[in-house]
Amino acid sequence: MRSIHCKVFGHDIKETKRVTYHVREYKCKNCNKEFTTNSNGRLTELTPKFKEINEVLERVHNKRLLMAINKQTTFKQDYLLVFSH
Repeated sequence: MRSIHCKVFGHDIKETKRVTYHVREYKCKNCNKEFTTNSNGRLTELTPKFKEINEVLERVHNKRLLMAINKQTTFKQDYLLVFSH
């Protein structure tokens, strides 16, 4: 019955996960189908292949964020001038 609602009125999509800044995963509230954004930025059904791609993207994205944060904190600590009397 829920899939009939989606066929007639369309999916009621809600964001479930942010993979990167541009890639997100979505889920329909009615039929529980999962979607993601593809390389063109359009919604496609979340297949096992896309799920694996999103996991790798998320891992690389998080690693880059951590490296950028570490680089900023290291930069601040290494180049501070310390004055002592």
